[in-house]
Amino acid sequence: MEVSRIIAELDAQILKLQQARALLTEASLPARAGRGRPKGSTKASTAPGRRKRKLTPEGRKRIADAMKKRWAERKKQNAGK
Repeated sequence: MEVSRIIAELDAQILKLQQARALLTEASLPARAGRGRPKGSTKASTAPGRRKRKLTPEGRKRIADAMKKRWAERKKQNAGK
């Protein structure tokens, strides 16, 4: 009977020690970061290797002319209705 009682007490002590260890390891872990981009990081669009696309003045004029033509066609279609 004595042996089983000693084993039970040892098991209880082991359980307490395991719980204390778990609490200590959780406390030593770094805090989890919140959502979103980490503090101090740069924007993704300005990251090295990624360049912002730029339109040339000629390209911008071509797009503007194409849109004006499209709007004129739409205006003509709506006027006929």
